Amino acid sequence: MKKIIFYTLYCFLLLGCNPDIRNNKNVSDLESLQLKTSFVDLSENNLDLSAYKEGKIVINYWATWCRPCIKEMPSLKKAEEILEDYGYTFFLVSDETISKISKFKNERNFDFNFLKSIKSFETLGVYSMPTSYIFDENGKIIETIVGAIEWDSEEMINKLKML
Repeated sequence: MKKIIFYTLYCFLLLGCNPDIRNNKNVSDLESLQLKTSFVDLSENNLDLSAYKEGKIVINYWATWCRPCIKEMPSLKKAEEILEDYGYTFFLVSDETISKISKFKNERNFDFNFLKSIKSFETLGVYSMPTSYIFDENGKIIETIVGAIEWDSEEMINKLKML
């Protein structure tokens, strides 16, 4: 009998201490991400992702030292331009310093919505770069892409238009 009571109490405590189980039934993936971390722009202003919730969001995790990340950026920019009329907003997120991201942006002359993640990628569960998440209008993850791709390929553009 003691084992049953102990096991029941253990399960109750385990599940009761997990905020995701207690109160996220109506929390979208995007809101959950916002709760896990915060993003700041290159002027150190906090960014609330819910302001973009009416459209689709692409969050691309990258680093200044990541060659595949840099290689895919021109095609990512072309896709961003093509998909603007389809309600897409692209964010490129790094966990490096704002000065390092800004220097990269200026040296490479890339015009993206660059953000800094306050938390490290590892704490967010991002272990490979580039990694991209695509969120629908309801804030749900509808696609996860690990590794570099040709964002502006006809196949990818058509796929994104259909999502």
